[in-house]
Amino acid sequence: MAAPHDDAVAERPAAVTTHAPPPRALAVEDASLDLAGIVAGLRAARTRWRSAQQRPEEHGHRELPSREALAAIVDGLRGALFPLRLGPQDLGQESEDYYVGQTLDRVLGLLLQQARLELRYQARLGRGDEDVDARALALVRAFGAALPRLRALLDTDVLAAFRGDPAARSVDEVLLCYPGVQAMIHHRIAHELYGHGLTLLARLVSERAHAETGIDIHPGATIGEGFFIDHGTGVVIGETAQIGRQVRLYQAVTLGAKRFATEADGSLQRGGARHPIVEDEVVVYAGATILGRITVGRGSVIGGNVWITRDVPAGSRITQALTREAGNDDGIDGAGI
Repeated sequence: MAAPHDDAVAERPAAVTTHAPPPRALAVEDASLDLAGIVAGLRAARTRWRSAQQRPEEHGHRELPSREALAAIVDGLRGALFPLRLGPQDLGQESEDYYVGQTLDRVLGLLLQQARLELRYQARLGRGDEDVDARALALVRAFGAALPRLRALLDTDVLAAFRGDPAARSVDEVLLCYPGVQAMIHHRIAHELYGHGLTLLARLVSERAHAETGIDIHPGATIGEGFFIDHGTGVVIGETAQIGRQVRLYQAVTLGAKRFATEADGSLQRGGARHPIVEDEVVVYAGATILGRITVGRGSVIGGNVWITRDVPAGSRITQALTREAGNDDGIDGAGI
């Protein structure tokens, strides 16, 4: 399936549109509620914000990508990645390729529109001055080419969930029902966008998963194959976390930063590796908090509700009892994610 063509996208009506209603006279109820005053106050607030942020005056153009458009894109990609399980109810195998091709033509075209919006936004912030249309098309082409690899990665996540939960009856149940798998579908998509520099689109995708599942994975986090989050609610994985292969987390686990470095003026430093490295085949049980740029060695098991801010050697078994015996008080420096 060819990548979306500029001309084709230009002729296709936008999937998400907003049209201002025609002006009308204020009704009696409107006047009694002072809607005109509220509207004027909101206009003044917008004007102050845009002036403070040095936003240009733009008329008739959307300035930022659309949450609704990104939701439509993700739903379409889910169907294209798993057509018989997350696609239309009446879809059969004989129509799979047609459905996938038609869906990708629509979804990648919409993604191209949103990529242009983000790149224009980045250009306004002084973060890029390339040809926006050409760059957006190249990025969406690269994203589309990565979809078979993302499907293969997601298959390993589904199998890890099925093999890691004795309550699972089938891989289909896992894909349809498990919030951890839904979060990983979003993350694999978001991480690919993040890697192509479309960081705002990536955040919109990841925050949709956060809202739907209670699992908060920053799109910058690097996660190996066969990753399983069981139950999932309250899991937090920070931007620079690195997670190896066949890792399993339970609910309310945090892979966060221990503290945040600041500039001379007190503002936070941006970037820098500040989240844990979790090596292959690690299991982290419910409520554990692992902070800072530390390494949890291969094959380790981290017990529930422990607080870790130091390296953990490979093959370790860490429990609350062990941390109490060691007098571990590192938790006082915890600063969040």
